[in-house]
Amino acid sequence: MTDPEVDAAGFVLAGGRSSRMGQEKALVILNGQPLIVHALQVLREAGLTASIAGAAASLSAFAPVVEDSVPGLGPLGGVCAALTSTSARWAVFLPLDLPLLPALLIAYLLDHARITGAAVTLSSVNGYAQSFPAVVDRAALPLLQTELEAGRGGCYAAFQAAAAGLGLPVTVLPAELLVQAGNVFHPDGLPAARWFLNVNAPADLRLAIACRAPRIA
Repeated sequence: MTDPEVDAAGFVLAGGRSSRMGQEKALVILNGQPLIVHALQVLREAGLTASIAGAAASLSAFAPVVEDSVPGLGPLGGVCAALTSTSARWAVFLPLDLPLLPALLIAYLLDHARITGAAVTLSSVNGYAQSFPAVVDRAALPLLQTELEAGRGGCYAAFQAAAAGLGLPVTVLPAELLVQAGNVFHPDGLPAARWFLNVNAPADLRLAIACRAPRIA
């Protein structure tokens, strides 16, 4: 359980089947480190404790693992398991396949959630809301579980339904505007559109490696 004096906890969602990658995605190497290490580091750089949700116990060498009570229910199953495991008000969720996301975005979304009290705080890029990263108020747990048990496993729709049930908003912050305002930036200078590159297949991994390659002055 999370220390009750800590109001936020971070979770890497790592329960995917890795079918498109052809191997265990969490252990795929990007710039010398497994993807799971990159994701955990992003959460820690944002000032959060970092656990792994929805994954096999074999990943416990990297961080504490919260296993799904019912495996195979997708990311929403991992979200519900993580919310059940913590006493922190805010849970921050990051999939392991977003290795280019800057920690500053995570920190900004969390600060915004603390200030506004939104049930769910997300970001958008190119006008499209992204399901993750997500900052979720633990009060949403019963409503998210209802969505999961009803077979409605889509995270974005579940976040909307849970927020509506609580009478609270889902806040979506455009990443590009955060950059323009100087609130968030990428340490490697990557544009916001690159932050949300999903590394799901070998071609995605090659692109992520190219994005992270050192620049020649």
